[in-house]
Amino acid sequence: MVSKIIRLGVTAAIFVWSVLQFIDGEIGNGIALLFPAALVLLTYFRNERILISLWYMRKSDVAKAEKMLGRIRNPEKSLIKSQLAYYYLLMGMIESQRKVGKAETLLKKALNTGLRMDQDKALAKLNLAGIALTKRRKKEAQILLTEVKRLDSKNVLAEQTKYIKQQMKRI
Repeated sequence: MVSKIIRLGVTAAIFVWSVLQFIDGEIGNGIALLFPAALVLLTYFRNERILISLWYMRKSDVAKAEKMLGRIRNPEKSLIKSQLAYYYLLMGMIESQRKVGKAETLLKKALNTGLRMDQDKALAKLNLAGIALTKRRKKEAQILLTEVKRLDSKNVLAEQTKYIKQQMKRI
């Protein structure tokens, strides 16, 4: 994996090359070089391994998503803050199938680090509510479900919320 500093250095080098092309009068070359510079800069803000992991999770291929996230070495140093939150979210969702305690820690880290979208916050809190329910903490699960309902403005997680509420009635 390429470090953040190298990505910014490559972006700066390509941008300088583009400016030099503009100065020399090669407008077409300068414009053409702006696209790779933008692409490399985009990979600074959107980590390609996290994007691929999100795609695998959407396809319900958890093993491949975990393998892709496992390739990220030293996530605290190599990812920016917002990408680190999504790393924790994905790892928490994967770990929730195996180790509930570790998954709870990762999901709380994701919320504390700062997920950008309300839907993502709602997904993390829904998973935390399910974990709280498995640990027989009904009050905490109820609080988390009300927050999920508030954050889920498009009712994407309505079915999962109903399922957890039905499970709460059994406890």
